[in-house]
Amino acid sequence: MSVQERKQRERADRERLIVATARELAEQLGWDAVTTRRLAERIEYSQPVLYSHFRGKREIIGAVALEGAAEMAAAVRAATSAADGPRTRVTALARAYLDFAERNPAVYDAMFQLDGGLAFAHEDTPEPLKNAFAALLESLGEVAGDGVHPGLFTEVFWAALHGLATLTRAGRLPPEDTERRMALLVDRLAVA
Repeated sequence: MSVQERKQRERADRERLIVATARELAEQLGWDAVTTRRLAERIEYSQPVLYSHFRGKREIIGAVALEGAAEMAAAVRAATSAADGPRTRVTALARAYLDFAERNPAVYDAMFQLDGGLAFAHEDTPEPLKNAFAALLESLGEVAGDGVHPGLFTEVFWAALHGLATLTRAGRLPPEDTERRMALLVDRLAVA
């Protein structure tokens, strides 16, 4: 391995450490606790080293969001691949999505609530975000219904799931009714 390759590998390792530490701090203490100073202390590097990887907290949030999008896409695909039939797939998708949001609240916030400097629904949308949407579209497109654009249907269904996740987490909806809400969403929107 050349010196250049070793330095690139070390840089990538440091970047992964910064993102993992930011996620850990955010999940434990909330995003307000994630500061460059605290991150630098936790990873035992100076703040200038941290800034050589990310220009600030916004870019770190963006990196966490991209990582989370990849994880969510994988979770949705794993859940839907084991399901038999369109309705079962959509139910598995909804459950996987809501479970991901519940298990990873800080990552979910980085993906959908905080400014990570990422473009959504644009040509320059990063690939992990496009892939996460594609993971939803793969199962939802088949149940959109006649004359309904699959992408638009996926956006509406996603918005409903996001609303359920956000309102439940905020204590606005009782969590014990999550399964019933999810069944209602699937029954009323997924018509195929």
